[in-house]
Amino acid sequence: MKQRNWTRIVSLFTIFCLLLTINPFITTAKNYDQDIQSVDTGTDGMVSTSHPIASQIGADILNKGGNAVDAAVAIQYALNVVEPMMSGIGGGSFMMVYDADEDDITIINSRERAPAGATADMFLNESGGIIPFQERVRHGNSVGVPGTLKGLEEALDRWGSRSRQQLITPAIQLAENGFKVDGQLASFIVSNAEKLSATAAGDVFLPGGEPVKEGELLVQSDLANTLKKIRKHGTDALYHGEIAVAIAEVVQDFGGSMTAEDLANYNLSVNKPVYGNYKDYRIASMPPPSSGGTFLIQMLKILEDFDLGQYDVRSFEKYHLLAETMRLAYADRAAFAADPEFVDVPVNGLLHPDYIEERRSLISLDSRMDETPPGDAWSYEEGAADYDVEAAEHDADEQPGETTHFTVADRWGNVVSNTSTIEQVFGSGIMVPGHGFMLNNELTDFDARPGGANEVEPGKRPLSSMTPTMVLDEEGKPVLTLGSPGGPRIITAVLQVFLNITDYGMDLEEAVKEPRIYNTHTTQMWWEEGIPEDMRAQMTDIGHSLQTNPNSVGNVQTILIDYETSQFYGVADERREGAAIGINRPGNSSGKDQGKN
Repeated sequence: MKQRNWTRIVSLFTIFCLLLTINPFITTAKNYDQDIQSVDTGTDGMVSTSHPIASQIGADILNKGGNAVDAAVAIQYALNVVEPMMSGIGGGSFMMVYDADEDDITIINSRERAPAGATADMFLNESGGIIPFQERVRHGNSVGVPGTLKGLEEALDRWGSRSRQQLITPAIQLAENGFKVDGQLASFIVSNAEKLSATAAGDVFLPGGEPVKEGELLVQSDLANTLKKIRKHGTDALYHGEIAVAIAEVVQDFGGSMTAEDLANYNLSVNKPVYGNYKDYRIASMPPPSSGGTFLIQMLKILEDFDLGQYDVRSFEKYHLLAETMRLAYADRAAFAADPEFVDVPVNGLLHPDYIEERRSLISLDSRMDETPPGDAWSYEEGAADYDVEAAEHDADEQPGETTHFTVADRWGNVVSNTSTIEQVFGSGIMVPGHGFMLNNELTDFDARPGGANEVEPGKRPLSSMTPTMVLDEEGKPVLTLGSPGGPRIITAVLQVFLNITDYGMDLEEAVKEPRIYNTHTTQMWWEEGIPEDMRAQMTDIGHSLQTNPNSVGNVQTILIDYETSQFYGVADERREGAAIGINRPGNSSGKDQGKN
């Protein structure tokens, strides 16, 4: 990355931040009612999450000398309590960690796995038709063996400087003593009342049949007790013994095959990022089984020669080029992306310069492509596909998952970009009775119809779109982190925020606020409020199919780091009620004096 480009971006954001009134963080994770902003600066670190309480807890850990991984672990435990509809110990995650001492990026991949009893045709009915998505999502077959807790343990073992007991305690206190429900959680409880009332979740979120309202105190005693067991026994509390049995039993009650042995056999993987370049920028992002990094980079490479920044930020040309690029990338995604432990994914072919040019040549500013079949990526890769290369369709009945993303940077240069999920809002809707946490519906991310790269297989991880990403300087240090929730929308949200910074020179807040679009090879184009009506009309005139009403595309949390001025800039996307909190310690130290367990 050339310094002149990055200096320009940082300067724009510095000017903006001088206009802010920054309230210093009071170092107590228990003061949850203070006014928190979605934008902040810091000299000693930064936290950006989708929930103010989680941000405060992470900031408290950094203020007390913990490192970025310590803060990330505490944040994830807290999110299980305050955002139970988005992520938690009943789901999975991808944690990207930059270790400043080692100058290295590592990914802790704790994606859910299919149980041993899963079958390729388990989402088909007796006549061979695909079971409707809204039925699949609430069935026990949708529940994958969760991995998030294993991922937190692995991260702490590798990089942590604080104990599990310390980091999980704020979450226990929140669950035990309660917290005030925000508007987002209250709204999701109402809109998912039927799903929740069919399981033990009804007793927690709809006591007496009435949904918990905004401003009311939500106490989760069963969850508090579960977290206490984890505090004492670590991951064994979930993957062995009574909780493992309870998970298996409730999944079987809802028609699934999961057993306690599936939980005992769960294993995560430790991976390296997929890397790519865009203009002067070096990008590290998620490899398979996430499609995020590969297709983020593919879309950037397709767009590179179009010089998107020459067109107005809300122009027909920009939206058309984005939409066509997305359609090409999602066709390839649906045909080639899957768990690399089970199938070969032609990542090199998908990113090969000649293949990129082949796909780019299909795009014209004067017309919309009639069809967007997948390309022949294997012709640019050694080997051949041992599966049917055919782009699976996105289910028209599917509501893309929500998920959560957060990011942390500490004063020693360590950085975390983490996306975690239970897939749909409240996952499968199944709460583990007596233990208070929701189970994912992640196995619906497999292709419902067998035969393709992403078909269901025992032990396999379903295809993901999660895209925790770091942009690196010339020395390989992170200068920008990005990530988002939103199911398949995630990749496009990260793409557009990145382009807003690099091609349009926006500061961080502007880049996140700018309205986005989302398109695939088989669906209508999503668009957010703020996309001009005349631009939408031009898109329709040229043949694009747009949804009638606006819909949100992602929720990006981001941190920018300026090493020359030792400043951290954080933005929490206002599409949710998140918070960015900068760390400003008196007499700040530049030494790497964090301890290790």
